[in-house]
Parts: sequence; structure tokens; C-alpha cells
Amino acid sequence: MNQRKPVTPFGWEIKQKLIEKRMDQKTFCTTYQIPASRLSNLIHETRKATRYRKQVSELLGIEE
Repeated sequence: MNQRKPVTPFGWEIKQKLIEKRMDQKTFCTTYQIPASRLSNLIHETRKATRYRKQVSELLGIEE
């Protein structure tokens, strides 16, 4: 059975900032040319995705 990884504190910050901007993950990814899989990787920390982590942090105003 496929186990879902828990959302990390950084992932919760991403979700909170998206809610504040009234934007869903798909729209955010499409708007800023970020692969949806990489955003998911950041939220669940299944991969480092360092390049996109910095970009998402800057776009959403999240301090690392």
C-alpha cells in the first residue's frame, strides 16, 4: 500500500501562503513554470528540489 508522506513545516507555510494569495497549487505552478511534482516534493520533502525551494521561497515570501 502506498503511504503518503506527512506535510513538513515548510510545506504548511507554502500551503498557508497559497491560501492567503487565494491560489491553488496547480495555478501557482502554471503561473510560475514550476513542475507540480517539484512543489509536491517541497511540501512533503520527498526530494531536495533545492532550485525550486529557493524560487518558491522568494515568490511566496517564506524565510528558510
